[in-house]
Amino acid sequence: MKLSTKGRYGVRMMIDLAAHYGEGPVLLRDIAKRQEISEKYLSNLIHPLKSTGLLEAMRGVHGGYVLGKAPSEITMKEIVQVVEGPLCVVDCVEKPGLCSRVSHCVSRDLWLEAAEGIARVLEKYTLADMVERQKAKQDNATHDNYMI
Repeated sequence: MKLSTKGRYGVRMMIDLAAHYGEGPVLLRDIAKRQEISEKYLSNLIHPLKSTGLLEAMRGVHGGYVLGKAPSEITMKEIVQVVEGPLCVVDCVEKPGLCSRVSHCVSRDLWLEAAEGIARVLEKYTLADMVERQKAKQDNATHDNYMI
C-alpha cells in the first residue's frame, strides 16, 4: 500500500502554508520552489482543499493562499482525505455492500483495523504539530553540521 503523490504533495504544501501562517497570503510559486514541487502539480490540489475550507485564495496584487483554519485545527487526516479520498485500504471496508462475504470475512476485519490505525495516526497530528517537528529537524540538522 502506498500513498499517492497527491497525498504526499498535498501534505507538504499545507505544512509549508502552516509554517507561514499569519504572514499573509503565500504565492503558489513560492511554495513550489521551497518544496521542490511543480507549481502546475500544486495548482491541481488547490480546488479540493478550497472547497472543503482548508485553504482560502486571496485575489489581487498581494494575493495568494492562506489556511482556512488555524494550523492547530487542521489534522493530517483531513488533508489526506481531501486530496486522496477515503482512507480505506480495500473497497469493502468503505462499502460493505460490494461483497457478499462481509459478514464472515476475516480478512476484511484485518483491512478495517489497518484503515482505523492509519486514521488514528493521521488524526493525531495537526499542521501545528508538523511545523514544530519540521523546526526541530531543521535545528538538529544545523547542530549536526557544527564544526570547530
